[in-house]
Amino acid sequence: MDNHDEHEKKKTDHSKMDHSKMDMSKKDHSKMDHDSIPMGKEGHDHHQMMIADFKKRFWVTLVLTIPILVFSPMIQTFFGYEFLLPGNSYVLFGLGTIVYFYGGWPFLKGFWSEIKSGSPGMMTLISMAISVAYFYSSATVFGLKGVDFFWELATLIAVMLIGHWIEMKSVLGASKALQLLVSMMPAEAHRVTDNNVEDIKLEDLLKDDVMLVKPGEKVPADGIIIEGSSYLNESMLTGESKPVKKDKQDKVIGGSVNGNGSLKVKVEHTGKDSYLNKVITMVEEAQKTKSKMQNLSDKAAKWLTYIALLIGFGTLTVWLLLGFPFVFALERMVTVMVIACPHALGLAIPLVVAISTAVSAQNGLLIRNRTAFEESRKISVLLFDKTGTLTKGDFGVTRIESVDKSFSTEEILRLSSALEQSSEHPIAIGILKKVKEDNITIPTLQNFKAITGKGVEANVEGKDIKIVSPGFLKDEKINIPEDAFSDAAETVVFVLVDGKLAGYIALADEIRPESADAIKIFKKNNIKVLMATGDNEQTAKAVSEKLGLDGYFAEVLPEEKVKIVKDLQAKGEFVAMTGDGVNDAPALAQANVGIAVGSGTDVAAETADIILVNSNPQDIANLILFGKATYNKMIQNLLWATGYNVVAIPLAAGVLYTSGFVLGPAIGAVFMSLSTIIVAVNAQLLKRKIGMK
Repeated sequence: MDNHDEHEKKKTDHSKMDHSKMDMSKKDHSKMDHDSIPMGKEGHDHHQMMIADFKKRFWVTLVLTIPILVFSPMIQTFFGYEFLLPGNSYVLFGLGTIVYFYGGWPFLKGFWSEIKSGSPGMMTLISMAISVAYFYSSATVFGLKGVDFFWELATLIAVMLIGHWIEMKSVLGASKALQLLVSMMPAEAHRVTDNNVEDIKLEDLLKDDVMLVKPGEKVPADGIIIEGSSYLNESMLTGESKPVKKDKQDKVIGGSVNGNGSLKVKVEHTGKDSYLNKVITMVEEAQKTKSKMQNLSDKAAKWLTYIALLIGFGTLTVWLLLGFPFVFALERMVTVMVIACPHALGLAIPLVVAISTAVSAQNGLLIRNRTAFEESRKISVLLFDKTGTLTKGDFGVTRIESVDKSFSTEEILRLSSALEQSSEHPIAIGILKKVKEDNITIPTLQNFKAITGKGVEANVEGKDIKIVSPGFLKDEKINIPEDAFSDAAETVVFVLVDGKLAGYIALADEIRPESADAIKIFKKNNIKVLMATGDNEQTAKAVSEKLGLDGYFAEVLPEEKVKIVKDLQAKGEFVAMTGDGVNDAPALAQANVGIAVGSGTDVAAETADIILVNSNPQDIANLILFGKATYNKMIQNLLWATGYNVVAIPLAAGVLYTSGFVLGPAIGAVFMSLSTIIVAVNAQLLKRKIGMK
């Protein structure tokens, strides 16, 4: 009897968690504070505004760069023409000044922010490079002996601006999935009052209001159907691709799309308490949480900045000591600083984090612990709870037996229904379904309480009624009837009246058709699959053999699951535990990766690292494979970003000068921007990996 004692699942108040601002890259590229926006509206357009700003600055800079190139003496010498204006150097100075302050402003501003925070990085390197170029060139206009650098300055800023513009458009794709979640709620709802229907703003909808959901409309809030039936599309919320049939008393999730039926729904959760808002909060929390990989990336970017500054000034010094002109040495230094910008490195991990977390949420995988998700690739043993995961959790009563002549089978069922009427557990639902079929009136109860890990009890019509597992009977030295268990995969619960066994109820739970396919995927990936269930030995054995599991543990209490996890870990296994997030909390906390399954609209599984909205075991397979794909993308991006710098910095410093190869700042900027764009595009490719087999 899996977790049968948990009749009233705790609903954790996720609204206590502040909706955080999402920072996808080190430059504060994308912030969404949807606390200040009504549901149904997209997040702040901060990111879009920044893209538009970079775009505008790029075009203005490009327009100014053309005359700078045309009037530059160095370019004229290179192409063999002469076209000097009166006061040519002052014209270049004027145009260069506009380019430096207008086009270079985002980098100068970023430099100041980095210095104030004591974390010099990409913006520091770019701003130093363009500032050295600008102030040296300006000095040559006003008397310093040398050649101006304005054409390099202008092309460098133009390339950096277009690189950032393109890269930020790619970054925006990472936030679109989350913005899509935010925008899924309709702006209005149809509230039903005294058979009248009025259209109200979504924020005016209150708990216990009745709302009308017309065919084809989005459901405005979480609730319970009180009239009507329909098929609802929940794919964007739970990852369930097929429309789900919903009837009276079924729960619906705000943001899902109604099919052809008209529904009246009683509101349960609105605003911050809604399922969708909890998902958004979890996604944002996960995106801002740094894992080991991101900390490694941050350290690498920080050290790269210091190394670039050291190599940059070292390059200037070495070329000057070798007797080369100051302009040449300066160009080498500027190129090194541009090439070494740790932009790609700083973006490598945050982009993957943002994309993987948002895309996972759209597929029913809610990540709370980034490190656990990334380490899911190490899982060697997967310990499953049975009911509702490997099996459908859709119990049907197969047998009711009385062992006390004082109680008929109907009376045993009637008394049992009193204890089960408040529960959402699959066993309770199965018993109540049978009661409804037989038109039995459910009696009232008093003093309901759970018997930890073993069942429930309450007073019904003056009698002390207990519904318990086989383990409870063993502990109380009560003999279990010989014919209680059949060879079939049945779950049996025992009914005690005033401490004496009155009878038992057997229920069958159908194995999910997806379970067998999921287990094949696990085994293909060298993951052992075990099952730990509170059910009896016969049932556990039947399910294990049918699915081809590597082993099982029967009649296990929640606290005993912790010992199973510890024993596996002691043998060197990397263990993932699946459970309902409440009863299995100790085991979920002990496991290397805790996966809460079967949570449905209750996403408040505080001890789990990852929450699966559906109970489908194939979602766990998707989780593990997507975790591997995410980790691989991070490694690819880190290797590209660092490998690029290892090769490009020596070239920028001029190590191949004697071979006739000299890398200019503008070309260096092209390569730097290209590196960043490759990292961004590679991260976007992660979206293709979800759901792979």
